[in-house]
Amino acid sequence: MEIIQKYFPALTENQYKQLELLQNLYIHWNSKINVISRKDINYLYEKHILHSLAIAKIIDFTPNTQILDVGTGGGFPGIPLAILFPNCHFHLVDSIAKKIYVVNEIAHSIELKNCYAEQIRAEKLKSKYDFVVSRAVTSLPVFYNWVRDKINENLKNELPNGIIYLKGGDLTNEIKKFKPAVKVFHINQYFDEPFFETKKIVYLPIKF
Repeated sequence: MEIIQKYFPALTENQYKQLELLQNLYIHWNSKINVISRKDINYLYEKHILHSLAIAKIIDFTPNTQILDVGTGGGFPGIPLAILFPNCHFHLVDSIAKKIYVVNEIAHSIELKNCYAEQIRAEKLKSKYDFVVSRAVTSLPVFYNWVRDKINENLKNELPNGIIYLKGGDLTNEIKKFKPAVKVFHINQYFDEPFFETKKIVYLPIKF
């Protein structure tokens, strides 16, 4: 938890409690259903929770913002963001039922009321959202085609509605078709740990 407190010192007591509970919950569920790499479980707060919370360094979601997390896996970035933004609404989706089961169990265990997880492919969703977030489930052009019609037109945040994508490595080819609209934020601007050296946040507004 020290690494979370380092970068997010103003969290409420309840937020710290919810985040603290995640360690034992993920250890417990990961021993039954593999939702996180076994070698990463000891680095849960750095490689999964803090990585997810990097999104909060580029946007402070206003209350009632609707956020879709596509390919959430074990609940990232959706669960940490739902803890950080309790007045926003998070819909976490994944095609793998056992992962969604774990996400719902963890959300229930920490009394996370603003988070709903569902087994469904993003392409099948009928709802629209202010933002779609994800952690590197595929290349950005493919992801864009999955979700471009899931963004609503009503703006309520400082950033226009669109995609916020966590990805690492060289993104030159992935983002070239989206220039000049796309913006890339280097996470090592916000977090000092070597893990974030090549990690990025890609923001792509969806225009109507």
